[in-house]
Amino acid sequence: MTQDPAAVRIDTSKPHPARMYDWFLGGKDNYPVDEAMARQLLTVDARGRDMARVNRAFMHRAIRWLSAHGVRQYLDVGTGIPTEPNLHQIAQEAAPESRIVYCDNDPIVLAHAAALLRSTPEGATEYIQADAREPEIILERAGKVLDFDQPIALSMLALLHFVGDEDGAYELVSKLVEKLAPGSYLVLSHVTGDFNPEGAAQAAAMYKARGLTLRPRSRDELAAFFDGLEFVEPGVSLTAEWHPELGEPVPVQGDEPIPGWAAVARKP
Repeated sequence: MTQDPAAVRIDTSKPHPARMYDWFLGGKDNYPVDEAMARQLLTVDARGRDMARVNRAFMHRAIRWLSAHGVRQYLDVGTGIPTEPNLHQIAQEAAPESRIVYCDNDPIVLAHAAALLRSTPEGATEYIQADAREPEIILERAGKVLDFDQPIALSMLALLHFVGDEDGAYELVSKLVEKLAPGSYLVLSHVTGDFNPEGAAQAAAMYKARGLTLRPRSRDELAAFFDGLEFVEPGVSLTAEWHPELGEPVPVQGDEPIPGWAAVARKP
């Protein structure tokens, strides 16, 4: 397990997306500051818990699809606090020899790294403590476990909306994808303001007031992350509607779409 010694202090003075996500999923690994922020977001859209569950279900379906199409290596950036089943469990259930590297920058995820490292004997799992905005560090450390001469599925789920354009969101994805072998895949899910621009702007302001970034992106802006890649059908779709046959439906409040886009694409 790789970590930065300077990155192990848990900052409870402001909310962290991974811990808020944990709260939305009903977890216990969060602090009052995270719950307070999450509850405030629920005043903008009461379906915050639904959004988290829908995103987690998309991850399960995407990994099942990738496993069925021969992918045996995964690099998951923005891992979050472990939930059951996690990515490596889905992948190794389908193919025990699968190798997975997780990456996150929240020390509380580091505290749960043992759960992320429960690999099958045939496969491998590793955890990297690093920031998504440091692709060179991620690539160097992941290369100790993954073979970058062979296809890898790079997943960045519910992550990039926390990286602003000024922080090089598109550039960091490009740098990671550039190092992947042909036949690799990029898997993204992303919050959007396409259905409620006013609410999205309100949520972004809440984040900014706490020194955090929330950058909802449109369908076309998400598609731009996949420049040069070949979309898996159905291309960019609502998160809940990407290959629903590969998982159990997630009950949600109301009839309006859960405001998120998702896609999987192959590097030719």
